[in-house]
Amino acid sequence: MEIRGPMLLPARREDIELETLDGLTLVGELALPEERDPVATLVTLHPLPTAGGFMDSHILRKAAARLPALADLAVLRFNTRGTSSPRGTSDGAFDGGRAEAFDVAAAMDFVHERGLPRPWLVGWSFGTELALKYGRDHAIEGAVLLSPPLHRATDSEVAAWAGDPRRLVVVVPELDDYLRPDAAAERFASVPGAILIPVEGGKHLWVGEAQTRRVLTEIVAAVHPDALPLSTDWDGQVVAEA
Repeated sequence: MEIRGPMLLPARREDIELETLDGLTLVGELALPEERDPVATLVTLHPLPTAGGFMDSHILRKAAARLPALADLAVLRFNTRGTSSPRGTSDGAFDGGRAEAFDVAAAMDFVHERGLPRPWLVGWSFGTELALKYGRDHAIEGAVLLSPPLHRATDSEVAAWAGDPRRLVVVVPELDDYLRPDAAAERFASVPGAILIPVEGGKHLWVGEAQTRRVLTEIVAAVHPDALPLSTDWDGQVVAEA
């Protein structure tokens, strides 16, 4: 059976709650490999909630649906403050990336408390801003940035990653609405170690199965390359549609 669209592969899935230092409860989900321990952990940060971003934004939902089974990865998704999805609504209100620092910290506290291995931040659009601004404050192995707009992360916050031993992987769509590869190369020039990956034909929202597979492949290439190539077929049980 070809893996595509909303197919949900087997995993151990758990509805979770994160508690922030400023007293909010955030709703989310943890997906783990069904029969093995995870080899690494993706802490996902969703696109802009005021533009429809949430924990179920399709790339993050498909990462949670596929990667525990295909790449032995744990995938943590959650709604930042004031954000709603079918899972529920997180407490609080959107703060433009400021108080969301507490949300990132709550997710990382959860990872530490559960003993989840080798955490990576995976931010998409607005989520990349949170990863850039606050990722260095936490015990992560690196960050994967999908379609970074660099609207809220300042030049100094980007440059602060220079010399940091943790990896910064920047996946930039050729046809992005906000930051295209040439401009991204200039904006990330202050971080010589950053790995910039331009995606021919890619768009900000990564719509379509071909773009989904490319993005998931780049995430796994950064975090657990031994799992590549990702299978495009599944001959086991399918749980449901994500």
